[in-house]
Amino acid sequence: MTDSFYRPVSGLDLPRFAGVPTFMRLPHVALGDARISDVDIGLIGTPWDGGTTNRPGPRHGPRQLRDMSTMIRAQNGATGVRPFDLVNCADLGDVGPNPASVEDSLDRMTSFYDEVVAQKIVPLSAGGDHLCSLPILRSLARNNPVGMIHFDSHTDLFKSYFGGMQYTHGTPFRRAVEEGLLDPKRVVQIGIRGTAYDSEDRDFADSVGIKVIPIEEFHARGPEDVMSEAREIAGPGETYVSYDIDFVDPAFAPGTGTPEVGGPNSYQSLQVARLLEGVNIVGADLVEVSPPFDQSGGTAFLGVSIMFEILCNMALAIKARSA
Repeated sequence: MTDSFYRPVSGLDLPRFAGVPTFMRLPHVALGDARISDVDIGLIGTPWDGGTTNRPGPRHGPRQLRDMSTMIRAQNGATGVRPFDLVNCADLGDVGPNPASVEDSLDRMTSFYDEVVAQKIVPLSAGGDHLCSLPILRSLARNNPVGMIHFDSHTDLFKSYFGGMQYTHGTPFRRAVEEGLLDPKRVVQIGIRGTAYDSEDRDFADSVGIKVIPIEEFHARGPEDVMSEAREIAGPGETYVSYDIDFVDPAFAPGTGTPEVGGPNSYQSLQVARLLEGVNIVGADLVEVSPPFDQSGGTAFLGVSIMFEILCNMALAIKARSA
């Protein structure tokens, strides 16, 4: 049984519109706090979008995600999993980025996650644009490359933008492969679609052994079959999960900077996260929620609902590793 301090505040005790909006109404525990050593899963905001190349706004994502997460309750309605009964979870706050510098922000995020890893905390992060995944991987996979299950409309495997810019939200996983952070043969990318400049990113994926499942194949095969293959590709080894909200069709998640039509609906978007059960998850993120494009908060609520599904499977993975 987990420490009662780490239980979320119930809407039956305090109305959901009241109190300080932490992730899922969990306690806030800063990295320097005495209780930090008790935390198993840390929910972290990465409010930075310096890698965005078109429509900015994901820097405001973590705040809206926190606010909408007050609607998350303690039990998964589909699976019955109660993650807060299994492991100690806490909101670790935000990484403080430098909005004027890409390089300094990447360094700041890496330093923050170095401390998280040193405390043996499994991070569940809320972005922020997709470049935020790179410094997280630099901390998690510094000594050993990890596999990755990646939900997105885009591969984010491009070599560079604008004549040589190496660090944008379209390049993080190219850098991660080059830096030895990802084992490309244990990486699967699901939902890829949309018009393209060229095939350079897909050619790179083919050259290193990354499995790309385009949206046409996803719809033809269905979520269960696709996720069965994804779990097989990841295998029993340590695996990172990266979920770009633009994986979802913009009819259901308009609040993002680079939407692509033809994606899954909101139920399928939850279903693929639910079907991560059994994956040895050592970290995960949900990125690219951009509040300026959906001020209603509907995209953010879908985002935190996906985060909860991932959190349930992270808690199960932690228990499996300790068994």
